[in-house]
Amino acid sequence: MGFLSKLLTVGEGKQLKRYQAIVEKINGLEPQISALSDAELAAKTEEFRQRYANGETLDDLLPEAFAVVREASVRTTGLRHFDVQLIGGMALHEGQIAEMKTGEGKTLVSTLAGYLNAIPGNNVHIVTVNDYLARRDCESMGRIYRFLGMTTGLIQNGMNPKDKIPAYRADVTYGTNSEFGFDYLRDNMVTRAGNRVQRGHSFCVVDEVDSILIDEARTPLIISGAGTQAADTYKRFARVMPGLKEGKDFDMDEAKKTINATESGLEKIEAMLGIDNIYADPSGQLANHLQQALKAQFLFHRDVDYVVVDGEVKIVDEFTGRIMEGRRWSEGLHQAVEAKEHVLVREENQTLATITLQNYFRLYDKLSGMTGTAMTEDAEFRQIYKLPVVAIPPNKPVIRVDENDLIYRTIDAKFNAVADFVAERHAAGQPCLIGTVSIESSERLSRLLNKRGIKHETLNAKNHEREALIVAQAGRSGAVTIATNMAGRGTDILLGGNPEVMADEILRVRGFDPAAALLDEEGNPNPLFAPKEERARALAEARESCAIEHDQVIAAGGLCVIGTERHESRRIDNQLRGRSGRQGDPGRSQFYLSLEDDLMRLFSGNKMESIGAMMQKTNMPDDMPIQASMVSKSIENAQRTVEQMHFAARKNVLEYDDVMNLQRKAIYEERNAILDGKDISARIPELIGDAVYDVVADDCAEEDAQDWDLKALDLWVANMTGRTDFSSREVAAKEDSPEAMTNAVSGYLQELYNQKEQQLGPEMTKNLAAQVMLRIIDTRWMAHLQEMDYLKTGIGLRAFGQRDPLVEYKNEAYEAFQGLTATMYDDFLRTLLRLEIAAKPQGTPGGAIPEHPDPLARKVSYSAPEQALEGSAASRAARPAPAGAAGAPPKPAPAKPQTYQKDADDPYANVGRNDPCPCGSGKKFKKCHGRDL
Repeated sequence: MGFLSKLLTVGEGKQLKRYQAIVEKINGLEPQISALSDAELAAKTEEFRQRYANGETLDDLLPEAFAVVREASVRTTGLRHFDVQLIGGMALHEGQIAEMKTGEGKTLVSTLAGYLNAIPGNNVHIVTVNDYLARRDCESMGRIYRFLGMTTGLIQNGMNPKDKIPAYRADVTYGTNSEFGFDYLRDNMVTRAGNRVQRGHSFCVVDEVDSILIDEARTPLIISGAGTQAADTYKRFARVMPGLKEGKDFDMDEAKKTINATESGLEKIEAMLGIDNIYADPSGQLANHLQQALKAQFLFHRDVDYVVVDGEVKIVDEFTGRIMEGRRWSEGLHQAVEAKEHVLVREENQTLATITLQNYFRLYDKLSGMTGTAMTEDAEFRQIYKLPVVAIPPNKPVIRVDENDLIYRTIDAKFNAVADFVAERHAAGQPCLIGTVSIESSERLSRLLNKRGIKHETLNAKNHEREALIVAQAGRSGAVTIATNMAGRGTDILLGGNPEVMADEILRVRGFDPAAALLDEEGNPNPLFAPKEERARALAEARESCAIEHDQVIAAGGLCVIGTERHESRRIDNQLRGRSGRQGDPGRSQFYLSLEDDLMRLFSGNKMESIGAMMQKTNMPDDMPIQASMVSKSIENAQRTVEQMHFAARKNVLEYDDVMNLQRKAIYEERNAILDGKDISARIPELIGDAVYDVVADDCAEEDAQDWDLKALDLWVANMTGRTDFSSREVAAKEDSPEAMTNAVSGYLQELYNQKEQQLGPEMTKNLAAQVMLRIIDTRWMAHLQEMDYLKTGIGLRAFGQRDPLVEYKNEAYEAFQGLTATMYDDFLRTLLRLEIAAKPQGTPGGAIPEHPDPLARKVSYSAPEQALEGSAASRAARPAPAGAAGAPPKPAPAKPQTYQKDADDPYANVGRNDPCPCGSGKKFKKCHGRDL
C-alpha cells in the first residue's frame, strides 16, 4: 500500500471497533429473532418500512434488519452470516469497498446491505462481472429476499426491453455492469416515457469491484449505429442531381453555402426517385440525403473544395490549400460527394450514445463494492469514485504458505520447471491451479502436461458458466486446472470438490437433466426431470465422496496455486494467490518467472540484462532458478510503473468524458423533461421571436434599406416554412425599419403556426411538438458526438504548439455545444412550420398522432430510410393537403448546413460565436462566416 493510502486509512482500527460494537447488538437480537415464525419474520419488512416512514433512519434499523436477514438466510440457504460478514455489510451500507479474502462469502454479504437499502422502496442494483454469476446470485440470494417479502429482478444480455421493466421495478436487481450502463444509454434514446426501463440510481453494490471499476474502466460504453450507411440511397440521389436547374428546381446562396429545393424541384426529384413524399420519412434521413446531394452537386467543387486521389475523396483546406488527411465531412456530406464522384461510398458507424463506466457509476446516490483485492488501488478508488477501502479481517486466519519467486533465465526453462513441479504435486494428490497471463501461455503449458500424461482442464475465460463449474471442482484430489488469471472469479474452490456440482454430474450419468422442468413444452411429463428423491440421493453420494477427498487434499497440503508469470498489476497476482487458503484451509502459492517475461523485459530496465549476462558468464544451468532481492524489487517497481501508466490512461479517458458528461446530463435532462410532459409548444412564440430577431439583425443591419439583403431574408423564410408567398420587399416598401420587418416576419410565422394548431388541436399539437423536439435533440446530439470524436482524434497534436490538448478540447467542446443548442430550436421551428396537414389515414384513431418509430425497435439504427418509410401511417400520407383535411404527420425540414470540421491552422478556429468576424465585415462571427457552423 502506498504512503497516501496508509495515511488515509489511519482511522480504520477505530472504524472496525465501531462495527464490532454493532455486531454485538446484532448477536444480542439473535435469540429474539430466531424465535419468530416464518410469517412473523417476513412481516418484519413491512414493519421496517413503516418505521422508516415514521422517521427512523436506516442506521437506526440496521442492527435488527441485519439480524432478520441472517435468520432468513439460515432458514432458506442454510448459511449463517459470520460476524466478519456483518462487518462487511456495514461497510457496504456506508458506501465503502469491503476488501474480503476469497472464500469469505462476499455474495452473502451483499444481501445485508441490499435488504437494508431496499427498505425505503428505492432501487438496489447488485452488479457482477458476467451473466452467469448474475443469474446464479439472483437465484441463490433471491431466496432470502423473497422469503422476507421483497422482489428480485435479473437483467441479462439480449433480454426484451419489456421484460426488463419488471426486473428494474423489483426491490433488488442483479445484472452486469455493461447491461446496466447500456440500459441507461438506451433509456435516453426512447421516444415514449413508458419505454424507459430503469427507475433511477439509488444504491449499488459492485461485486469484484476492482475488475469492473478498474480493469474494465479503460473502455467506454458506446452504442453505435450506421448513422449514414445507406450507400445505395446516396447514389440514387446523386444520379438525379445533374438534371436540376438553378432558379427553377433550386435556389442557392454560394457565399453562405446554403441551398434549397423549390416546390417544383422537389416534385421533380420525387418523381425521378419514385418516392411519394421525401418529407414523410419520420427519421428525417431522406430529407438529409436530398440536402447533402444538392450541396455536393452544386456547392462543393472538385479540385477546389476537395480532390479525388486513388479513388478517395479528400478535403482541401480552403485557407491553406492543403489536403486534410483523414478528415471527413459529417452528416452524410462526404458520402454524398463520393456518390457524385462515383467512387466507393465509405460507410461509417456513428456514435449514438456513449458514457464511461466511471461516469455511469458516479450516477448512483450511494456506491459500494466488494472484492478480495482492492487495497493496492485504494488511491484510485478514493480519487475517482470517492470510495474508501476497508480491509475486513478474515473469519479464520490465513495459513497459506506464499513461497518466494523462482526466476529462470529463459522462458523454456521456466515452463519445463512448472510442468515438473505440477507432475510432482499431481502424483502426491495435491490439486493444482495454474494461472497464466495469456491464452498462448495456457496452450503451451497444456502441451507440456500432455507430454507427461497429466490429465488437466484448460480455461481461458471464454465460457463463463462452464469455467465456473470447472473451477468449482479445481479442489478435488489430484485435479490440475490451467486458467487465465481472471477465469472463474466469483466461484469458490472447495477442497475435495463442490458436492452440489458433483451431484448434478451424478444425475447426468443416470440419464437426468438437472435443469429440466417437470413438464416438457407440450405439457407432458418430462422424462429428463430428476425427482426429488433422485436429487437427494445424488447429493448424499456427492457429499460423502467430497468429504473423503477433502481429508485427502488436506493431508496433501491443500490447493497449490502456481503463477507462470507476474501480471502487470500486483492486484491480479494477489487474486491468484487468494484462490488458495480460504476459510483457514492449508495451501501454497509459488510464482515461476523468467528474465524473458514481457514485464521483466519491458519495464525492468537494464537490470535484467545484467543478471542474465551474469548467469551466462557463470555457466549457470538454465534449469537452476535464482532468488535475489534485487530481482524481486525490480519486479515490484516494474508493476508499480505499469499500474501508474494504466491509472493515467483511465484518468485521461475520464477527463475527456467529464467534458462531455455535463453536456450529456443537460441533453438527457431536457429529453426526460419532455418525456415526462414538458410543454414545448408553449415556447413557440418566444422561439419565433428569437429566430426572427437574429436573422433580421443579420440581413437588415444596414442603415439604408436599399442595402438590406432581402433576397437572403426571403430565402430564410422559404426555408423555414416551405412557402414562397412572403415578400420582404412589400413589407419594406410600407415601412423600412428593422423593427417593422421583425414584426412582419414574426407575425407571418406565428400565423402559419396558429393555423396548424387550430387544425390539429392544442393537445395533439403539444404531443407532436414533443415528438419533433425529441427527434431534433437526438439528431443534433448524434452529430455532436461525431464531431467530438473527430476533435478528440486529432486534439493531441495541439501539444506540439505548446497548448494543453485537454484545455483545447474543453474550449472547442463548449463552443460546439453552444452551436448545437443555438441551432436546435431553429431546426425545431422549421420542422413544425413546414408541417403539412393531410387527411387522417384509415385505421388511425381520431386525435392520434403517429409517433416516429422508437429507435430501439430498429436496433438503434437511423440509417434505413426505405425501412423507415414502411413504419407508420404518417409515412404513407400524401404530401399535398386536401381541402379541409385534419390530422397531419410531421414533415422534417432539410438538415442544417454541414458543420465544418475546424483545422488547427484555420483563422476561424478559435473565434467565439459572439466575437467580431475576422473577415472585417463588422458582423458577429455567428452571423457571418460562422453562420453555417
